[in-house]
Amino acid sequence: MNEKNIRNIAIIAHVDHGKTTLVDSLLKQSEGFKMKSDAPQDLIMDSNELERERGITIFSKNASVHYKGVKINIVDTPGHADFGGEVERIMRMVDGVLLLVDAKEGPMPQTKFVLRKAIQADHKVILIINKIDKSDARPAWVLNATYDLFIELGATEEQIEFPIIYASAIQGKAGLKPNLSEMKNVAPIFDKIIEYIPPPTVGIVRPIHSLRNSSPIDPSGAQSAGKSHGVQMLTVNLVYDSYKGKVAIGRLYSGKLKKGMTVAHITRSGEIKKEQLSAVMLFDGLNRTDVNEAEAGDIVAVAGIPDISIGETIADVENPLALPTISIDEPTIKMTFGVNTSPFAGQDGTYTTSRNIKERLEHELETDVALSVTPTDSFDRWIVAGRGELHLSILIEKMRREGFELEVSKPQVIFKEENGKKLEPIELVSIEVPEAYSGVVIEIMGKRLGAMKDMRVDNLSARAGGTAFMDFAVPTRGLIGIRNLFLTSTKGTGIMNSLFLGYEPYRGELGNDEHGSIVNTENGITNNYGLVAAQGRGKLFVTSGTPAYEGMVVGINAKSGDVLVNACRTRQLTNFRAKNEGLQDQLEVPRELTLEDALNYIGGDELVEITPKNIRIRKMFLTEAERRKARREEKNG
Repeated sequence: MNEKNIRNIAIIAHVDHGKTTLVDSLLKQSEGFKMKSDAPQDLIMDSNELERERGITIFSKNASVHYKGVKINIVDTPGHADFGGEVERIMRMVDGVLLLVDAKEGPMPQTKFVLRKAIQADHKVILIINKIDKSDARPAWVLNATYDLFIELGATEEQIEFPIIYASAIQGKAGLKPNLSEMKNVAPIFDKIIEYIPPPTVGIVRPIHSLRNSSPIDPSGAQSAGKSHGVQMLTVNLVYDSYKGKVAIGRLYSGKLKKGMTVAHITRSGEIKKEQLSAVMLFDGLNRTDVNEAEAGDIVAVAGIPDISIGETIADVENPLALPTISIDEPTIKMTFGVNTSPFAGQDGTYTTSRNIKERLEHELETDVALSVTPTDSFDRWIVAGRGELHLSILIEKMRREGFELEVSKPQVIFKEENGKKLEPIELVSIEVPEAYSGVVIEIMGKRLGAMKDMRVDNLSARAGGTAFMDFAVPTRGLIGIRNLFLTSTKGTGIMNSLFLGYEPYRGELGNDEHGSIVNTENGITNNYGLVAAQGRGKLFVTSGTPAYEGMVVGINAKSGDVLVNACRTRQLTNFRAKNEGLQDQLEVPRELTLEDALNYIGGDELVEITPKNIRIRKMFLTEAERRKARREEKNG
């Protein structure tokens, strides 16, 4: 296909603004799209079970549609800040973006982050104001807020003159006016993409951080756009195929790729290796289709290079020229992964040994370049670092569902040192909350060393009393475990989003840790009699009839510090019974822990035991004698 008949676009938006729903509508209404009979009828792109459960896009995906003889390659990007690095890389693969904004909420923090990357890449933007079918939609206000955002981010006059489309993605309708009754389908979006987004330019690539007025970078250095530069493809994403092995995905800037041809693999360090392509694939609908040849301008997937990584170049073997590399975000959060050592180890999982866990982590490293795995002094422990709590919890949840058993430690931030100064990661936390709760939110953020950057109150909101919007710069370590406290303090009405800002000088200690757990002292099965006594100390995590062991955390203490209870204790049997005895022994409904809840809750001396069937919290040292010994050793240095 001629590159003039190709359009490469990315869809960017904040979490839950309808990005994946819109892609599904585009797919279903494109020419010749067919879906398997057993495929789910909604959210086709969110094919991963975790994505469906959480309602967010976690893994970026490629698809293509055909409309009026033009092939449109679509990249559905993650909307969560922990996967922002993936969004930045994708900007190198496309020529324009669809900016999706909620018709009620308007531009949100992640919108701002991704739009900045698109503007820096000089991409053209099509604005889609989605969810106009909401009862409290305010498209005129959202449009003005979007214009303000473009100006704030330094967009050019050409970029600010963006086309505007109104849509209800869930109904599969779009139009040039915010009138739902006049809309029939999503054809206006297809038409604007073909009209406004330029076709790919062969042989030219512009880095994300290029200057506004700099000329495009000619990969050959010859400054001749019409000249052939041979094969040049930049690896932007990696997936793993059970049959083909590691598959590299990226845009082919120049030349042709053929199945079986020999190419030069240029690593990030500049080393050049000769490799033979075992497969060349193009995207057709949701599938990767094997082809004999792929031409410049298209988004291509190739197999046969086992050690390729993101940001590396596939080039002509006779004249290997590297494209500008892609920077990979540094991890900011680390945890210790280890073999499950609890008394219940091996009861639920299929993969329980150190070899199993080591191989699984190495397999993850092949496709997730934002992840880091470092061995420790112990053969069954590894330090795993990632972009945030969500990034690591997604990995843990995937392993759990695959049949792995493991135990993980409390998330910790990664500090840096420059010029003798200690630096720590800082995040921009944007909060939307009813004005009545703004005081308690400011107090929470103040205790977490947050510095307020902005605050405004929107009295036009549908919520009674107005809505407060606040921005704080908060150390990443101050955000660990904060979400449950935030939701409780705002009675579930607050919305909090965070975005990595960078490293700044260390802000000092956070203060006293008020963490306290109810710790079980015996092995056995929990029962009402033992749990009622424990219930008086705080909130329980388990119910009657739950297998428990010594050192297992069965609840949260209402006060700071741990308290020991025997949750398996039974009532002493006698020959006498008092009137109404036992009627008062009623248990409250326990708090059910999710993986994120457990990771947010645990203290520095606790671990989360993760199996396919259970998530338990336990002390690092199970017996009280071991814990006293550990405290003495820590005190004595």
